[in-house]
Amino acid sequence: MLVRLKISKTILWVVRLFLIFVLIFSSFRMATFFAFHPDNLSFGELIPSFLMGVRYDLRWISIVLLPIVLLSMFPKLSPFYSSKTKKWWTWYLAIVTFIIFFFFAADFGNFSYNRTRLDAGALNFVEDANISLSMMFQTYPMIWLLLGLVVAVLFFRWMYRQSHWQVINKTEGKSIPYRRKYFVITALLLGFFVYGKLSGTPLTWRDSFAFRDSFKSYLALNPLQNFFTTLKFRKPEFNEQKAREAFPVMAEWMQLPQNKEFTFRRAILPGSRSLESRPNIVLVQCESFSMYKSSMSGNPLDATPFFNSMTKKGIFFDRCFTPHFSTARGLFAILTGIPDAQQFKFSTRNPQALKQHCIINNFEGYNKLYFLGGNPEFNNFNGLLNNISDLKMYTEEEHKAPKLNVWGISDRDLFREANDIFKKENKPFFAYIQTSDNHRPYMIPPGDSDFFKKDIPDEELNKYGFESLDEYNSFRYSDFCFQKFIEAAQKEPYFTNTIFVFVGDHGMAGNASEMYPAAWTEQRLTDEHVPLLFYAPFLLQPQRREEVVSQIDILPTIAGMLHQPYVNTTLGRDLLDPDKKNNYAFITNAAGRVGIITDDFYFSTNLNFPDDQLVPVKKHELHYSTQQLDSIRKKLSVFTLAFYETAKYLIMNNKKD
Repeated sequence: MLVRLKISKTILWVVRLFLIFVLIFSSFRMATFFAFHPDNLSFGELIPSFLMGVRYDLRWISIVLLPIVLLSMFPKLSPFYSSKTKKWWTWYLAIVTFIIFFFFAADFGNFSYNRTRLDAGALNFVEDANISLSMMFQTYPMIWLLLGLVVAVLFFRWMYRQSHWQVINKTEGKSIPYRRKYFVITALLLGFFVYGKLSGTPLTWRDSFAFRDSFKSYLALNPLQNFFTTLKFRKPEFNEQKAREAFPVMAEWMQLPQNKEFTFRRAILPGSRSLESRPNIVLVQCESFSMYKSSMSGNPLDATPFFNSMTKKGIFFDRCFTPHFSTARGLFAILTGIPDAQQFKFSTRNPQALKQHCIINNFEGYNKLYFLGGNPEFNNFNGLLNNISDLKMYTEEEHKAPKLNVWGISDRDLFREANDIFKKENKPFFAYIQTSDNHRPYMIPPGDSDFFKKDIPDEELNKYGFESLDEYNSFRYSDFCFQKFIEAAQKEPYFTNTIFVFVGDHGMAGNASEMYPAAWTEQRLTDEHVPLLFYAPFLLQPQRREEVVSQIDILPTIAGMLHQPYVNTTLGRDLLDPDKKNNYAFITNAAGRVGIITDDFYFSTNLNFPDDQLVPVKKHELHYSTQQLDSIRKKLSVFTLAFYETAKYLIMNNKKD
């Protein structure tokens, strides 16, 4: 029909290309649906998402095709002018297809890991490209994946060339003249698809959140739209006026001194519980130490029997939550006492957020040490650590042991070298040890012959929250390393006057239904739920504590154990303060949800659309009336948003003294 209308060859080719790209984008969205859709959502319920998705897809397809139409208004640049211009345009399409496929593949991997579309937060790892790429090559069959991607792109380039020849064959001898009006009409039509709406405002990223359901919204979006839109949210932002308005709410919940001054600064004197022995502190940030995968949760796979035995001899908090998911955000929360509430960029990567007051500097007379098996430039750990005065760092360049993988030396070697340093210290010391092994590529040193891998059927692994046998044995190896470290430390004089603090840097998504109530799995609390243990058999009375606590509370709690005054300027609290009330933990994620966990409930809301949820987090049934639940929901809603605004403000205003 278009041939009979004497439509230009270029426009005919663009129509064919348009249909090919519609097929590519639609196939990817269907794959996303089949791979990740929740069981409670049927295909019929998601049809509006598919329809909106077509509008986003037409936008990006039009962006790809518009250069062909616009430049072909000059006949010498048309793909049908010469073999050279045909070659240029088919290679242009091949390169664009490679980029699209790359985004689709990255998005699919991100969705399988985080259950969200690829967003600008991925640039946090691009900024450490060498380390990130090394991790990927050591974990996945990247050569085969890249080869498959190249083959797919070459196949589509062949399709583009074939469709080019088909247009020539169909128009041969038809005497079709060059008519610019058809190019103008096509350009206007594609421009309309880019705009995306008939109304006065264009189609935006936020339009997808009209569904008020995260999966429906993400199914509508495509990775290109989500990534390039969220780029603008990587700039840190805060609203001081909102933080000031939230202060009375924060002051009441946090039991701050009653004053009208807008400040979180409080000078705290030693209490009756402080230890006059000037104990050493060894704070271990444990990589991916997810509570539901551990023995402490009652997980039958018993991956951490030694750590479980330590919890019976220390003060163990079994409901500790990290504010966010990622190692860099965990380090930030622990050292500053502030949740890293910026959505798409780690605060360790933000130069304006690096200068932070840190309680560790109040530990007078203490040597300060930091241990990491690899490179502290990853996610700019060292930029944040610079806030600790006179810190001695033992990292990749200082270690004697050989590297195991991209993350540096093994955790066992890291603990061994740390212990060698500790036993030579002649002053009290504060040490921060950051482990790495319990992370892809899940490698266990071949020289550790006294560690034996277990073989568990896949069905059992999946039932109890592990994605693979390698992950399970890596988790077990972490426990093995803790055991060897403590056994070695027990032989040294420093052990009896040392408080060992173990906390996960973050949890991991997965099926926790055998160990915890539904909220852990359905609301992704597994991402942030970690063990927190204060272990000092000669100094602390064992306790198992069931109240909700946060990663940001760790340093104030440690400071409260030392017989020294300290200054707290942020949101963490001393967990052993007998007057502490209002047990809570603030959590957030890059999907736009913020929330508060209390002893009984998890309240969350979406920053992109109204979606308040209040779900129970205890195993036993809670008996609340509808009126009581409404009251709880309203109070937690106010506190959640107050905490969020306050955290954003403090990230940029908790300056180092």
